[in-house]
Amino acid sequence: MLAMPSETLACPETARQHRLAAQLADMIPGAATIRVSLTDPAQAWPHPHTAAKDAGGATVELSRTTARVAARWIMRVWSDVNWTRPHTFDLTTATLTRSDLVGRGR
Repeated sequence: MLAMPSETLACPETARQHRLAAQLADMIPGAATIRVSLTDPAQAWPHPHTAAKDAGGATVELSRTTARVAARWIMRVWSDVNWTRPHTFDLTTATLTRSDLVGRGR
């Protein structure tokens, strides 16, 4: 991200996250959340894995290409996140949360 002379970012991070949410919502119609991890059950080594859900919690089918692109875009925006744990990106709020903590009272 380019910085202006005042050392502030030319585009605030929240704007980047909201742009990503809008792009993914266009790319995956009907998706409300996207869960990303590096544990693809079809691979023996760490590999991006994506699962999308609609607002009612039903799975949204993704092509292999769409799933990989979505995972990589999300991982790129939050490059400082520990991706050994699964995370869920909420497309309506443009927020990322750890998925393995949901339902554990933390």
